[in-house]
Amino acid sequence: MDKHKFLTPEWVAAATALRDEMDDEVPPPAHSVRMNQIVNEVPVEVAEGDVLAYMDTSEGEMKMGLGQLDDPDLTVTLDYATAKAILVDGNPQAGMQAFMAGKIKVQGDMTKLMAMQAGPIDPSAQKLAEAISAMTEEIEDA
Repeated sequence: MDKHKFLTPEWVAAATALRDEMDDEVPPPAHSVRMNQIVNEVPVEVAEGDVLAYMDTSEGEMKMGLGQLDDPDLTVTLDYATAKAILVDGNPQAGMQAFMAGKIKVQGDMTKLMAMQAGPIDPSAQKLAEAISAMTEEIEDA
């Protein structure tokens, strides 16, 4: 399996392909949310400047990509290391700690973000998360 740096176009394409491949196994998202993400403090090997990404579950399936949604429910600004800890390493505590430390800024409907954090992780969703983690290349000092 090829490895890619988190949030590069290649990583997004590979993560989307994994999600599509496991689509029959992974249950639909429990909550509807349209979220933009502004990821800062991005290593230069990934991008020059901030990475703009989105997540949309409003149509009953998880869609992620680079760019921004029009009229999102919320916009989350966070640093690269925190985004990776949450989205790749599956560490929700890192997100909570960063939020409490003021490292995560939320604009919009924060209840949508909180709803996503609630509840246990489905075993098949965990399998997908592990596959995404396995295809993510580590970056020194990230």
